[in-house]
Amino acid sequence: MGWIFLLIGGALECFGALAMKKSEGFSQLWPSLLAILLLGTSLLMVSLAMRTIPMGTAYAVWAGIGIASIAISGILFLNEPASLLRLGAILCIVVGVVGLKLVEAIET
Repeated sequence: MGWIFLLIGGALECFGALAMKKSEGFSQLWPSLLAILLLGTSLLMVSLAMRTIPMGTAYAVWAGIGIASIAISGILFLNEPASLLRLGAILCIVVGVVGLKLVEAIET
């Protein structure tokens, strides 16, 4: 169940970051409230995941999911640059997250 919490938490972090962008520095009420709600719930999910997954692994996977999904969302929805170097770096993050999941499976 911990891995499901991490996936949900990573997704909520991504949506929270998008809402934070729309809040224009927390100057827009509804996007600001949505960002706070989504990011707070994301933290709750990662804390629940830490009940069954080691803290270092859980935090790294949660952050990796968030970073990669936010970067991809920026490319897809906010017209951020999609250079080969940037895409390669995102791929490295994804490979690292998958690697941590595999290590966790082997060690338990």
